[in-house]
Order: sequence, then structure tokens, then C-alpha cells
Amino acid sequence: MSISFYGTKDQYGCFSNFSAHGITLEGKYWKTTEHYFQAKKFVGTKFEEEVRLLQSPRLAADAGRDRKKPLRSDWEEVKDEVMRRAVLAKFTQHKDLREILLSTGDEEIIENAPGDYYWGCGKTGTGQNKLGQILVEVREQLKQNPK
Repeated sequence: MSISFYGTKDQYGCFSNFSAHGITLEGKYWKTTEHYFQAKKFVGTKFEEEVRLLQSPRLAADAGRDRKKPLRSDWEEVKDEVMRRAVLAKFTQHKDLREILLSTGDEEIIENAPGDYYWGCGKTGTGQNKLGQILVEVREQLKQNPK
């Protein structure tokens, strides 16, 4: 069996990077993990802070995908680790979310994102589901360090 999520209003909507659960990382507050992830595409530039301050995760996502902004040269190498850092922060800084993630036991977690074949499972279910895999990794870390 597996657990799937996509929209923030779904049963496991808190697993979405668009869920309204802010995190503190690198000495700054980020409205959502989406804000953090997208801003890190522009680390060390004015765009990093601009994305951090946007009103919604949708605006942050759109800004992060804007190729008029200079994407950091090592993005493909670091993006999984950036996502892992954000997800770990979210589930360690929000006790209620940690409990929800731990309640999934050993189930596979799938981001049922029809348009995303990297972070999600894609329309055909053949995507890499990297976000789901990271959620499972974080769940395992939380089981090892339940504080």
C-alpha cells in the first residue's frame, strides 16, 4: 500500500511544499518549504531574498521557474539536498506534522503530481517521485531521533 498526496487540502496535504507551514533555516524565516527551495536556486543574489519575501508559494514557484533570473550553476547537483534540508526542517519544527508523517508507518509516500516526473510520479506514474522518497528518508530519521 502507499500514501499519495498533492494538493494542500488532501488528507496528507501537509506533505506538500505549498502547505502553510513556515520554517526557520539559515537564520531566516521562510513562509513555506517552497519559498526556501525556490529561493535557493538564486543563492547569493538579490533574487534569493525577493523569492523569500513573496506572498504565496505559488508566486515563489513561478519566480523560481523564471529563467530570466540567473540559476545557480550547481543547481542540478544540490537541488535534492536543498529539498531534503527544507523537508527535514519542516517536520522537525512542527510537532503536529512530525506525528502525521510518523503515522504513515512504513508506507511508500508518493507525490501524485501529474506534471512533475522528477519530484512527483507524473501523469503516468512513471516519475522518479523524489519528494516522496525524501519524505520517507525524513520519516526514517525522525524514527531514529524522536524528540
